[in-house]
Amino acid sequence: MSLLLHLVRHGAHDGAPGTLAGRDPAIRLSSKGRREAEALAASLAGVRLAGIVSSPQPRTVETAEILARGRGVTIDAALDEIDFGPWTGRSFAELEGDPVWRRWNEARDTAATPAGETMADVADRVEGLIADIAGVHPAGAELALVTHCDVIRAVSCRALGLPFSRVFDIEIATASRTTLVLDADGARVLVVNHTPRDATSEPSLDAPEETLREPVA
Repeated sequence: MSLLLHLVRHGAHDGAPGTLAGRDPAIRLSSKGRREAEALAASLAGVRLAGIVSSPQPRTVETAEILARGRGVTIDAALDEIDFGPWTGRSFAELEGDPVWRRWNEARDTAATPAGETMADVADRVEGLIADIAGVHPAGAELALVTHCDVIRAVSCRALGLPFSRVFDIEIATASRTTLVLDADGARVLVVNHTPRDATSEPSLDAPEETLREPVA
């Protein structure tokens, strides 16, 4: 049998609108984000999760704790937000004047953040965690990995065989899940961007780019 991994994006947060949240530890779930996480937890109530692993950021840990309902959460840095370095906390309007920021968004296959992290680096660190998970959990287990928008996009691109330049073709809403199946053939994407608010959500790979360039959070 296969291993099912639900990549969950945290709920909406309380950071200043129009700014890059990044790894700012002061940012937490908003009241809306808590409601979103509760709805996601309710939708997964019938799933026996073998474990819940979270990025160390407070907004992801809070989301994971809502999903766990007291069963405990494992924190792993492999699921952390992309390291944006000095971009963290800056407004997107301000960043638009930075040529390094523009290159980051126009050339995701090769560009790096000021901290030196690339999309390939992000995919590699999550794949390392997935390999560790596969080594300790039995076939048929289901786990939730609570992380961030572009982290899920990076893993999805890798699993789908897409270049990282396609990240903006993949919509990842707050408190959504993207499900991978891991078997002898590797990782395959079963579901993209499913939310309890849209039970008919399906993989979204050809939506107009301008509708998907949401703030990275």
